[in-house]
Amino acid sequence: MDKKLRGECLSEFLGTFILIFVGCGTVAGLVLNKVDLGQWELSLIWGLAVTMAIFVTGAVSGTHINPAVTITLAVFRGFPARKVVPYILAQVVGAFAGAALVYGLYRKAFEQFEQAGNIVRGAAESVKTAGIFSTYPAPFLTNLDAFFVEFCITALLLIVILAVTDDRNPLFVPLQNVGPFIIGLTVAMIGGSFGNLTGFALNPARDFGPKLFAWVAGWDSIGLPGPAGYAWVPVVAPILGGLAGALIYDLMVRRYLAASQRVPSGPAKGSGSDISG
Repeated sequence: MDKKLRGECLSEFLGTFILIFVGCGTVAGLVLNKVDLGQWELSLIWGLAVTMAIFVTGAVSGTHINPAVTITLAVFRGFPARKVVPYILAQVVGAFAGAALVYGLYRKAFEQFEQAGNIVRGAAESVKTAGIFSTYPAPFLTNLDAFFVEFCITALLLIVILAVTDDRNPLFVPLQNVGPFIIGLTVAMIGGSFGNLTGFALNPARDFGPKLFAWVAGWDSIGLPGPAGYAWVPVVAPILGGLAGALIYDLMVRRYLAASQRVPSGPAKGSGSDISG
């Protein structure tokens, strides 16, 4: 691995770590210590974690921190194929590490919560604590229902990301530094609207890395493959949804942006999701 790609992978690791450390840490406080947070407040913190990660790592890797973003950019924006697997591995490992540190800091709270509720880790009722790390659907949703939710909300996320980072878009070219806030607010908006359905995974690494940690840490099949084998849904649905979002954006918006609005291509400073490769 060359030095540049190594630095980009370290950046992806750190960006995804920040996302999970802040986001799952907030959920841990909500579940274990009864912190008074509503759905919108929780979603806003996740969105701010995305914004923070972009500002910290965007100049190096573009802050994909999401395999759905990486794969979509490879298919639609020329992101180098040789970087796809290293980026995704870095994202999954970063998510795993973020979940592990959250567990380490809240370990006593986990033990107290499980003892008070007579919860056996790995049993069906332990989904309450496993859900601190990753997403699970509302009880009334089938896996197919949840798939459709994750597909749609990830499509929306990618439409926004591609609009914000589009060098043809005259609204954002002179305002590149607002990109991280727009993307973060989009995540928060999605979480506030649909987080009550599936936990708004939007991101295979964000979900699989922490699920893998939960499996290692004693949640067993509740972690992986999850109740009713759910773990595949927040992996496959965001990837397909991201590709669909890019197709929608390119066909319905980008093709109508005048070529004269182009600016020299390159990293969008601070905007995240660098498409320059």
